[in-house]
Amino acid sequence: MPVNVLVLGSGGREHALVWKLSQSPLLGDLFCAPGNPGMTGLAKCISLLLDDHAGILSFAQKNDIGLVVVGPELPLVNGLADAFAGSGIAVFGPTENAARLEGSKVFAKDFMRELRVPTAPFITTNNYDEALKFVRSKNCPLVIKVDGLAGGKGAIICPSYQQAKRTLDQIFNQNKYNDAGKRVVIEECLYGQEVSFHAFCDGSSFILMPCSQDHKSISEGGRGLNTGGMGAIAPVPWVDAKLIGKVSEKVVQPIITNMVKLHWPYVGCLYPGLMIDKLAGPQVLEFNCRFGDPETQPLMMLLDSDLLEIMLACAHNELRGMDIDWKPGFSACVVLASKGYPETYETGKVITGLSEVEKVFGDNVEVFHAGTKIEDGILKTEGGRVLGVTGHGLTLEEAINRAYGACELIKFDNKYMRRDIGRESLEN
Repeated sequence: MPVNVLVLGSGGREHALVWKLSQSPLLGDLFCAPGNPGMTGLAKCISLLLDDHAGILSFAQKNDIGLVVVGPELPLVNGLADAFAGSGIAVFGPTENAARLEGSKVFAKDFMRELRVPTAPFITTNNYDEALKFVRSKNCPLVIKVDGLAGGKGAIICPSYQQAKRTLDQIFNQNKYNDAGKRVVIEECLYGQEVSFHAFCDGSSFILMPCSQDHKSISEGGRGLNTGGMGAIAPVPWVDAKLIGKVSEKVVQPIITNMVKLHWPYVGCLYPGLMIDKLAGPQVLEFNCRFGDPETQPLMMLLDSDLLEIMLACAHNELRGMDIDWKPGFSACVVLASKGYPETYETGKVITGLSEVEKVFGDNVEVFHAGTKIEDGILKTEGGRVLGVTGHGLTLEEAINRAYGACELIKFDNKYMRRDIGRESLEN
């Protein structure tokens, strides 16, 4: 019997998931809430508030939804998956307790220390004076992280004591982060190459996806302000089987095993962000309880198996032993952004060139919408990150060149992109 699916979210990550789910022979009706213009030919976009758990459950029941896929972290951290308990409707996404891995930096770091998962040395505190005393005793740079969700802006690298003191003052005395900043993690700064691992999880077992690499900084060479992500590649060519084995054994397996012991079985996508150092090996920067954005875009371009079948297996604890196939080669996503992002930027700029991309590149490039709108029948910019232009190729260079070639065909005023996505990996 066909399975009706509801995907929650509106960004490039959700568009990529909808795009892949729409290809499943198991699929019945596909809904997305609230969705975006790029999804309209693939799913029925509906108006649902992501914090209205009762409303989402009611819609799912009325429309015979068989699987709910939760894209963003906030609904998961706030317990959306728990609202479906006993409903008979499967959810791809962890419960509120399991999602504490992302929802609470303090919980995650304490959990890692208990399980001996490799991570940076740290302290946690809810006291300004205690935090300042620790900072004085350490050599900078240090990283100060607020405990709760802060829209990707809650981890501050402090290169000097003065910066660390100013940051702690903003957190504790100026209440810059509200409740998210009631507690902090202060940790030593890690060095190396940052990579993303994603794992499909069914509560008791997991399967790793190809390693990916996000490019967070707004400017080339890792300079400038941090963003939600300006591009990503997958797989990462210098990440070998030995490193993947270490991540599986020392990072993901202990988390999955001990979540079961806590009676919080982890279902959905577990996404540890890691720093890789040749001497220290992989060390966890943070855990995320959902797919990354823009890492999802190249991962979905590479996935050759049925995503709906995989997600249903996760939700029903049937993942163990499943074979997941990936296309040969590489994928690269380049984010087209509004000039001024991640600070002040203009919206409402007319977007052209998408049909040209399809004509020139066909199935080798997909354009995933992140911040767009339809106004008077015309596609326009609506957000800081506008489109995720994602290419596939048998080599990483071919994938990158296809993505950038497509980017040149797409036009809108104040278009901005980094021009070095994946280039460093070509040189390694």
